[in-house]
Amino acid sequence: MRFEKGHKQATRQRIVEVASEKFREQGVEAVGIAGLMAAAGLTHGGFYAHFDSKEALVREALDAAFESSRAKYDQGLEGFLRSYLRPAHRDNPGRGCAFAALTAEIARHPEETRAAFSARMEAFIGRIAGLLASDVPARARHQAAIGILGVMMGTLQMARAMTDEKFSAEILESGVTAALRLAEAAKNAT
Repeated sequence: MRFEKGHKQATRQRIVEVASEKFREQGVEAVGIAGLMAAAGLTHGGFYAHFDSKEALVREALDAAFESSRAKYDQGLEGFLRSYLRPAHRDNPGRGCAFAALTAEIARHPEETRAAFSARMEAFIGRIAGLLASDVPARARHQAAIGILGVMMGTLQMARAMTDEKFSAEILESGVTAALRLAEAAKNAT
């Protein structure tokens, strides 16, 4: 059976999109190849026509997750923080931040995957630093951005764990306030 030109690439992209969502939603280790392929509407046997290993798919799925979040940086720091620390993000980990969902798990993966993840995290920190006041020295912006990302990730994880929705919302708002204070402290450190 012959397929249209581009079918293999489209199929690969579908696998990556499904994996990106499932990994963030359930964790990498909890997602098996058979279930992943079924969720993509494909057979288990077709996986290896697209990827050498699950770990190769993990790296590509992480890239897809990070690329999907680029547009959120055009809102300024407070807008970005409020977009990140909002109930819809809390409630949809499969479409949310891969750092908050997968950092602890990726720490146990092979060096090649950790290196790719690290590079993405460093780029993310650079984007956050770019949202800080330009008159703040680069080193202070970088350090503040690391702290802000830590607050963002930790806040999102805490909010997701709560059963009391009102308390969860308070956690999200507190995270925005704490991150903005870190940005202000960097500005005042000059």
